[in-house]
Amino acid sequence: MVQFVSRGLRLSIFLYALLHFINYFFNIESIAYIHAVIGFVMLILSAVNLTLNRFKLPLFLITAGVITLVVTGGLSAEHIKNGLLQMSDIIGLLAIVPLIGWVLRQEAYINEMIGLAHKLLDSSRKFYFVMISFTHILSYFLLFGVISLMYQFVSNILQHQRGEAWEYFKGTALLRGFALSTIWTISIPSFAFAVEALNASLWQSILQGFFVAVAGIVMAVLFSRFEEKSYGIDFTSEIKKEISSVLEQSSDKKDQLRTTGEFIFLFITLFGSIFLLYEILAVKLMLLIPFVIIVWSVIYFLVKRKMKHMVAEMKNYYANGLSSQAYQFSVLISAGIVILAVNQSGIGKAVVNRIYSLQEVLPFFNMLYFLPFIVIILGFIGLGPLTVMVLVAGILESISLPYPPELIVLAVTSGSAISILVSPLIMPVIILSGTNGLSPFKNGLAFNYKFAIAFYILVQCYIQWMVS
Repeated sequence: MVQFVSRGLRLSIFLYALLHFINYFFNIESIAYIHAVIGFVMLILSAVNLTLNRFKLPLFLITAGVITLVVTGGLSAEHIKNGLLQMSDIIGLLAIVPLIGWVLRQEAYINEMIGLAHKLLDSSRKFYFVMISFTHILSYFLLFGVISLMYQFVSNILQHQRGEAWEYFKGTALLRGFALSTIWTISIPSFAFAVEALNASLWQSILQGFFVAVAGIVMAVLFSRFEEKSYGIDFTSEIKKEISSVLEQSSDKKDQLRTTGEFIFLFITLFGSIFLLYEILAVKLMLLIPFVIIVWSVIYFLVKRKMKHMVAEMKNYYANGLSSQAYQFSVLISAGIVILAVNQSGIGKAVVNRIYSLQEVLPFFNMLYFLPFIVIILGFIGLGPLTVMVLVAGILESISLPYPPELIVLAVTSGSAISILVSPLIMPVIILSGTNGLSPFKNGLAFNYKFAIAFYILVQCYIQWMVS
């Protein structure tokens, strides 16, 4: 029975993602209904596979969506079908993004880049900056999987350093590096969905988010300097000892230069191809990204003459990777039903109208102050950044707000970044806690609340200056 459910779940996830791309090009109604039925089957199999206890959030979202449709008189087969398909584009993207990780596993890119940049690591401040920057860049390829990868890598360098002070040093750099990537990185599904849903300019959203992220990284380094003093440890001298030990085992400079140059080329070609084709072609961003990733990955394995490795990765991904995403996909499909119900009922517009009425009493208050807190609050009840972005941006999509869409994107994605930093229930914090042994509360809120407050103020100063 367990094996049957597992096989059915893998197949339903695969068919759901595949039919999304087929239906986009052919737009056949009968395929759309089959697509929706497969989505429903995926929900049922996920509930059986995960057990009811772990399926509570999707079940709650489905129930909330259906009740809303019943109360507002919108319950129909057509609306249920549309709700089941609401998030198909983002599920299609999430199913394809792991291909990037297949590419990065083929060479020791991170090790060689660190070996090449060892002269930049002669102080705790520089080492912290390199950690947060590498995490930030690699988030483009690995999403929150970069946290466990970078933690293991940094721990191999600082293998003799233990204790809360060093876990703070490593953990805050990795978590802040990933969190800041969510406000501009195009391969992060929450950012891509926000840009698409709010019809914002891609290049303006990326450029704006990039500069805010850079400011956030500088702020994080400054914060770490002041926070580090409270531990009373000479981080710099210990780091120099560990780096010297690592360099004895590194490759020669020629190999380091080749591997580093190859990584930079991979980054530019992936990022550049998505950006360039989006500006040239009239294709949805959420559809363009998966196709570029597929072509980019295939070309890489062909050039490297490693197609056997790609086939092995594909087999492993189908056997293990797809089913591991069952919970996330179930949450997204369930959230799609809620979004459709809320948009049909007009609840979102009613909430916005109440906020507008508050603005009449408090003229300095506007929606952009409030949007990040919606994401943060939902993060504290266990909703991840992607789920929250889907809910918030999905509702805002149907509402006309008197602000540039790029600023709305920045407002909601800044809330996503802060939620990642402070919520003990968000996946990146849970992953970090699983690797370093500290509690999610310590890794999240305790270590990052001061930085999170400062970052909110930084972003709001920019946003309010732009709308003034």
